Amino acid sequence: MTLPPISSWAPMATAPRDGSLVLVALHASEQGPAEIDAVRWMQSARSGEESWVANDSAPYARISYAEGELAGWLPLPTQMPELRSDRLAREAAPDPTPPESDGSAI
Repeated sequence: MTLPPISSWAPMATAPRDGSLVLVALHASEQGPAEIDAVRWMQSARSGEESWVANDSAPYARISYAEGELAGWLPLPTQMPELRSDRLAREAAPDPTPPESDGSAI
């Protein structure tokens, strides 16, 4: 999978904070080069502190990121097929009431 350049990633301020999993781009730092990680927004049950937590974190050794460490976010790719537009669906659907040919016959 080829990821888009950082300039096309959405700003972190717009990322969902409902616990859903997203991809984030991390800035390069003293700890390592720029990279991509899958994270979710979580609140610590003990301290109440909120942060972006890596999906592969262990329960007792969480990998969390501060907002400033993250360059942007993207939704996770999906294997779901793209849905047809409503217009195409209406064109393909048969008319439920066929036209009358010789009157109502009543």
